[in-house]
Amino acid sequence: MYQYKREPLTEGEAGRLAKSCRTRREKLVVWTFLDTGLRLGKLAQLKNTNVDQELHRVTVYGKGGPYGCMSRRRTLPLSRRIRPLLETHFDAHDTLGISRRTIQRIVKAVADRASIARPVSTLILRHTFAVLAVRKGISLPTLQGLLGHDHLTTTQIYLNLSPEDVIREYEARW
Repeated sequence: MYQYKREPLTEGEAGRLAKSCRTRREKLVVWTFLDTGLRLGKLAQLKNTNVDQELHRVTVYGKGGPYGCMSRRRTLPLSRRIRPLLETHFDAHDTLGISRRTIQRIVKAVADRASIARPVSTLILRHTFAVLAVRKGISLPTLQGLLGHDHLTTTQIYLNLSPEDVIREYEARW
């Protein structure tokens, strides 16, 4: 069966996108997508109770699970880059306070400023996180847990690695 694969940002594009954030709010949104792979809805729903400042983690509740909707829990580590942004924000606010649509507008505005010619969406940033995680050596089962997938085949949809990536890994490990 054919699965549509979105093209993730290259490392260079992801770097340009991150550097094009001007405000704390833009950094909070864009960097959190790039460093956690959260879905749009999960970021928009974040509350201060989701952020564990002692352990530097964020816990989100997802669809599925044995007891129905929103019963599945996953915990994501906070990178050094987003840790101060999220923790400072939730020291002052109970919720993220940014709507889904506003988050989408922020991503588009920053992508335009970064001169990324193709469309950039929150899902593209999720794919970018997945590909960069694999390139950094994160195993597929670990990535599956980070993305909150039930099946490894779902995670594999996110891994449209280039032929160069495949050859480089083969040569490095063989």
